[in-house]
Amino acid sequence: QVQLRESGPGLVKPSQTLSLTCTVSGASITTDYYYWSWIRQPPGKGLEWMGAITSAGRIVYSPSLKSRTSISRDTTKNQFTLQLSSVTPEDTAVYYCARARTVVVTTPDQGSWGQGTQVTVSS
Repeated sequence: QVQLRESGPGLVKPSQTLSLTCTVSGASITTDYYYWSWIRQPPGKGLEWMGAITSAGRIVYSPSLKSRTSISRDTTKNQFTLQLSSVTPEDTAVYYCARARTVVVTTPDQGSWGQGTQVTVSS
């Protein structure tokens, strides 16, 4: 059974870059055909898909965040990462990583999700 776990700093200052890592166990991020996604949920708002990397290494970004988002992976550690640059308090959210068969993931019943990690942007 695949398990995903998000990790990274819980507090980031405005204008800095937010960096998160998703560590995957129970499955390889390079096998089968899955999308490994990042999703976030700001307080009081809905889930927002940010982007994904496929098992083959192809990367797809949400158009609204593409200019500030970078997704990469470390296949030796079975991890994939999210970097979000020039953050503002509006980037405060719970950030999730997930595995799914579809490129855009917006509900928890789409695939397997990590438990999420809170990131607050504040000086």
